[in-house]
Amino acid sequence: MRHFAVAAIGRDRPGIVAAVTHNLLDHELNVEDSQMTILGGHFTMMLVVAGPDELDAGALRSDLEGTAQELALEAFSLTEVADLDAGEPAEPSHIVTVYGADHPGIVHAVAAALAERGVNITDLNTRLVGGEGEADLYAMLLEVALPRGLGADELREALEAVRSDQGVEVTVRELEQDAL
Repeated sequence: MRHFAVAAIGRDRPGIVAAVTHNLLDHELNVEDSQMTILGGHFTMMLVVAGPDELDAGALRSDLEGTAQELALEAFSLTEVADLDAGEPAEPSHIVTVYGADHPGIVHAVAAALAERGVNITDLNTRLVGGEGEADLYAMLLEVALPRGLGADELREALEAVRSDQGVEVTVRELEQDAL
């Protein structure tokens, strides 16, 4: 079984998912993992797909590039990925929320503080929220997996410097595990 990463970005409109997945189905590929959303008016998709060993990757690339042109997508990539079973996936255990006045550096400050302590970010979403005449509010939500030996209190302490330096509010809470 071969695995590929597929990514595409284009001005949001109906039919992008249908067209891309039609190409994948034509090449007998199965979507195993995906994330799709609208960012700044652009539809974005990232997929991990699996297909037969004898898959003609050149033909797949050609078909997907043709679809990308037909849809006027601004970015498209197809990359074979190896060793998907390289270890146990990180299991998120906590939610970190960050709110504050929008300015450059918030994401980096939070990510750097987490990386210094071996905290794995398993999901990260940001939004800019604002209204007429109001300052923009930056909102960030992260799911994280703490390494052995690091507790929520130590995580809160590590993020205290980010709160102070960036002028944002930071909260940490345990993730409630829901079964899909």
